[in-house]
Amino acid sequence: MRNYFLSDVELGKKDDDHKKHVKDGGLRSAQKWLPSRGPRRRSLKGVALLAVVAFLVYAFVTNMPAALGPNPLMRRPTFEQVPPRVHPGRPPPLSQANPRSRAPPPSSPERTYNGPVKFLELASSLHAIAPTQGSMTVNRNVLFAAASLKSAATLLPIACQMGTELKSYVHFALMSRSSIDLAELQKVNGIDESCHLIFHDARTENAQVSTDARMENAVFRGFHHIHTYMHPQAIIVDASSDEEVWLNRGAHQHVKVTGNTLIELPRNSGRSLGWMTKLDSAALRTWNENHIDILISAAPGASGSLIRLLRSLSAGDYTACSIPHLTIELPSDIDSSAEQFLESFSWPPPHLAGPTSSHQLTLRHRIPRQAMTEEESSARFLESFWPARPKGSHVLVLSPQVELSPQFFHYLKYTLLSYRSSMRLFAISLEQPTRLLDEKEPLIPPTGKGDVGPNGEVVRAAATAFLWQAPSSNAVLFLGEKWMDLHNFTSRSLAAKQDPGPVSSLLTDKLVSKKHPSWLEHALRLARMRGYYTLYPGEETAKNLATVHSELYRLPEEYAAEGNAQKFLADDATDEEIEAARKRALGETESSLVPMSLLDSLPNGAELRPLNKLPLLSWDGRKTDLVAVDESAATYATEFRSTVGGCSTNDKEDDSLEDLLTQDLFCVKE
Repeated sequence: MRNYFLSDVELGKKDDDHKKHVKDGGLRSAQKWLPSRGPRRRSLKGVALLAVVAFLVYAFVTNMPAALGPNPLMRRPTFEQVPPRVHPGRPPPLSQANPRSRAPPPSSPERTYNGPVKFLELASSLHAIAPTQGSMTVNRNVLFAAASLKSAATLLPIACQMGTELKSYVHFALMSRSSIDLAELQKVNGIDESCHLIFHDARTENAQVSTDARMENAVFRGFHHIHTYMHPQAIIVDASSDEEVWLNRGAHQHVKVTGNTLIELPRNSGRSLGWMTKLDSAALRTWNENHIDILISAAPGASGSLIRLLRSLSAGDYTACSIPHLTIELPSDIDSSAEQFLESFSWPPPHLAGPTSSHQLTLRHRIPRQAMTEEESSARFLESFWPARPKGSHVLVLSPQVELSPQFFHYLKYTLLSYRSSMRLFAISLEQPTRLLDEKEPLIPPTGKGDVGPNGEVVRAAATAFLWQAPSSNAVLFLGEKWMDLHNFTSRSLAAKQDPGPVSSLLTDKLVSKKHPSWLEHALRLARMRGYYTLYPGEETAKNLATVHSELYRLPEEYAAEGNAQKFLADDATDEEIEAARKRALGETESSLVPMSLLDSLPNGAELRPLNKLPLLSWDGRKTDLVAVDESAATYATEFRSTVGGCSTNDKEDDSLEDLLTQDLFCVKE
């Protein structure tokens, strides 16, 4: 081609670019009006050849085999099109890229299906649980349910631990959109046959494409089918954000219709609620039926103790529990430091997630400025609380000298649920007393079997929980029904004191030291007459629940003037009195709190022993048994009815008065 263009150097030049020759000048001038000559045939052949070569190159490139082509990994990144500008409020245009060149990102199926709910796998497992007596209303079945796989991973270890206790039939129902196989779910979460779990596939068909409304309906209907065949005593779900909203909504709808117990576990509750796995199905059924109020009687001039107590209350762990209502009885004169602290004090504590109420604090400021008498102090204290539901409302009485462990509330709920059916249980104490109520002798708590040596001897006695007829006033939970008894008994006793004539020595003799509030005397009398006892945790457990500080101790207001005039040790005390005072001071040495989880602080692997297996002490600290307690109670009650209640020997106890609290002890008809 190059030779072709170089062979005709005159091609394309104009005639006037050249000089005219003389010899052919006439001919040129005569022919310049003629049309120009066409391209030569040689030029047309070159153009055709060039077109053929270009076509062959294009065909070869577009149909090049993959083995001969360049390595795509060595290419520069290319963009098939410039992304269009997205205008606000308009959806972006669909991609025009070749689907073979780039795989589309995985996307969840469109959830638009809202057809009838069907459970294809549930019937077989429900029919198989007939031996658990699920058709009966009261049984031993407990159900865990989850929709989210994260929630399933949270609940399955708790369910496994509960199953290993063999106190209940533990079931797990999966109500998920996931298509995971139940065997794979168990394998991933470390569940094996030792967990003794019964699994139920409660997933509806077409769950992956179902609307949230259909899934909520599926949860409700799934619980309905399960309830028919299982009648679970409690349903346990994950209430954290990991769980699907529609599962929790469906669960709430179900319990609203059936009245089932729903236990909602917040995030990380497996750590603090490990003791829940020790409860049987009957205890779990009453999970939401108990509510605790807190009552504090502040002493004059003890603002430091009150502030310390309130701070320990704020640091308490109330996971999966209803926040207790707090009532503080303030004296007529309030310290400025206490007043400033209460201005900024909030209850429930601000750090609690989703408190049940924005304000559950009551402050009561006494009007009379004169010191109260024993009768006035007892009446004012017992008037501060009244159970709305006798079987489910209880009150925790706290002295300002007490400091609480963060785990104290879990211990109260654990013991309350475990011993809920006891007719003799008067109260549950958080602290371990060191002296008898008269403060004259030390309390010698009973011990367990302890460690056994090679020859069968006891090497070290182990501290154990025990029962004592004498109640406490520092940190003690009174059961609602027993509080009503105490309230009624104190009211009638105070009225009997006002009757004309001599007052019985049973109402005037003091068996309780004046270091304790006056109402404790009435509580001791009632416990002796009814055969009631108080549960004490034992020394080792008490160290993880509460401690009583003595450095800021104040006598009760009704005894303050009298007590300040008394000396702890007389100037002319004998050697025996000095030694007794020294031992008493050593016995009052306070122990520091040792915070740890409740499961770690309780003996016997956190397994609570039955009340009838615990050691029992009489009101004066002697070892006894229930037979002796009943005999002593009958004798004391007969004497009280005769000397205080105005009953004659011919008056017999009327069985119809059982619901009238302590009416049987007083023969004055109302």
